[in-house]
Amino acid sequence: MMKEEECSPLLSQDTAGREHPLTRNSPPTANIPRPAPWENQKGSWDCRCCPGAKRQAWREGQASSLPLSTGSNCVKYLIFLSNFLFSLPSLLALAAGLWGLTVKRSQGIGWGGPVPTDPMLMLVLGGLVVSVVSLSGCLGAFCENSCLLHWYCGAVLFCLALEALAGVLMVTFWKPLQDSLKYTLHAAIIHYWDDPDLHFLLDQVQLGLQCCGAVSYQDWQQNLYFNCSSPGVQACSLPASCCINPQEDGAVVNTQCGFGALHLDQNVAGQVVFLQGCWPALQEWLRGNTGAIGDCAVAVVMIQGTELLLAACLLRALAVHKAAEDIEPGPV
Repeated sequence: MMKEEECSPLLSQDTAGREHPLTRNSPPTANIPRPAPWENQKGSWDCRCCPGAKRQAWREGQASSLPLSTGSNCVKYLIFLSNFLFSLPSLLALAAGLWGLTVKRSQGIGWGGPVPTDPMLMLVLGGLVVSVVSLSGCLGAFCENSCLLHWYCGAVLFCLALEALAGVLMVTFWKPLQDSLKYTLHAAIIHYWDDPDLHFLLDQVQLGLQCCGAVSYQDWQQNLYFNCSSPGVQACSLPASCCINPQEDGAVVNTQCGFGALHLDQNVAGQVVFLQGCWPALQEWLRGNTGAIGDCAVAVVMIQGTELLLAACLLRALAVHKAAEDIEPGPV
């Protein structure tokens, strides 16, 4: 019988290149595959947003030595800077809207209101949409993230489509839109004291357009508090925003400047308050500023189109850069 020492060389030659079976004397982890070394895994956790990580990956041969061109870098930082500037006012509007909704809820005022949409809610939605789109453009450009940039381009295209649709609907349904605006003014007058946001907005409209009421100053008779049959102290009165000189040459607004104005004769009342309604004043303002409104709309569309073009250029540069990385020979 052959000794164990003599059989060992034959067994080792016959089983060369194969794994040894487990024995009682073999270590328990002899055939268990071990994880790759940490040095080989570190590249998969690198963040493309971190310059230090990208530099370290380049030193270890894990990233391409081909940087973006100077023009592509200019486009990248131009997209980042412009969207960062757009995100600041949108975040401020979002914060102001959330604060306004919180205050209204703390005062027991419900979400529903007399006007079709809550001004604070519209401020929140507008700020949220603009801030999300702008921040996606910022991060997509800075991190050279193609997914975020594609999402940003899609969002800008969607906004352009909505703006075009809104313009077509406004031209097509201009007469019903006018009736809706007039109804909104009447509803704001009726519920003047019910909503602080509505109160503030209507005062600003009357002060800015130098008007009073919807069609005439007598529309304030529709308000329960200003109606002449009301038993309150404000009966037959008008808000201070209807007064021609609400401060009366002083530093503080005289909130009682419109008291009793609905009792006065029209000629006498015209010396104290504005007689023209806000709807005729608004129509006159729109006719006089049609060119400026059109210029603003064109400017907004051009800015969005420029951002879309820059994002497309950056996406193309990133695709070319990635293709160059794929064909570049690895380190020896």
